[in-house]
Amino acid sequence: MSALKFTKDHEWLRLEGDVAVVGITDHAQNALGDVVFVDLPELGREVEAGEAVAVVESVKAASDVYAPIAGKVVEVNAALAEEPGRINSDPTGEGWFFKIAPSGPLPDDLMDADAYAAFLETLA
Repeated sequence: MSALKFTKDHEWLRLEGDVAVVGITDHAQNALGDVVFVDLPELGREVEAGEAVAVVESVKAASDVYAPIAGKVVEVNAALAEEPGRINSDPTGEGWFFKIAPSGPLPDDLMDADAYAAFLETLA
């Protein structure tokens, strides 16, 4: 399992072979509060980097989840329909949203954990 990469929109991705697993960061789930519903993308959907592809709803608000890379949605985490709280309890594990088969190289603006931590400090 390779290291997580992060976006300024608080999504993470992890490459697993030739597929990227995508979810929201611990910071994002903390800001949202208790997640109560997730609207996941359709299988086979072609997405562009930065495109809103899913929605996460919490007791506080609804937020878009953006594709960190361009590609095709090849799997969704159907377990989130029954247990959206997985996003709160394990955002970078069991709380993943969808998997994308990338259509090109990873964007240059993805951050490693240290760069993302530094980015979060600029928001405080």
